Amino acid sequence: MKQIALIAAALLLAGGAQAAQGPERVRGTVAALDGNTLTVKSGSGNAVIQLAEKTEIVFTQPIKLSDIQPGDFLGVTSVKRGDGTLTAYEVRRFPKPLNPGHRPFDGKSDQTMTNATVGAMVQATSGRELTMTYEGGSQKIVVPESASISSLVPGNRSQLVPGAAVNLTANPDGGKLTAIRIQVSPPK
Repeated sequence: MKQIALIAAALLLAGGAQAAQGPERVRGTVAALDGNTLTVKSGSGNAVIQLAEKTEIVFTQPIKLSDIQPGDFLGVTSVKRGDGTLTAYEVRRFPKPLNPGHRPFDGKSDQTMTNATVGAMVQATSGRELTMTYEGGSQKIVVPESASISSLVPGNRSQLVPGAAVNLTANPDGGKLTAIRIQVSPPK
């Protein structure tokens, strides 16, 4: 009886550890799409991702900064300079608020992600400047001419072409990764 209880406990722990494993993030460029199998080339090698019927695909449609208005919800990826100034390198307009706040990005102390509402846009001496507001705070972010600016719109599999940049989340599933959401940008 003790042996059965120990086996049951071990199975519960193993199942709990598997369930605790959350989605993984994969960034890189599309190497190939073959049916439901997407191969992504990243800095750490190739990742093979399975697409499911429920995989959401969003496309980064290039826009101009002038297309962004106060009240729009943005995700802004920035570099934090030595003087504390935030300088954007990616600005994404979201169709609806998603995970508002300001936090470190990719585990790097000099990179941040600000998901917030545009409070104001001004031409500052250092360039164009956005004031982003979220519950509990705000950030001023300089947007240089070199920043990538786009709006997230519904996408489709035909945009997953070799060379297209992807940023995706996938669930580990029996040694495979199955895509939950893919953000795809046109090849450069």
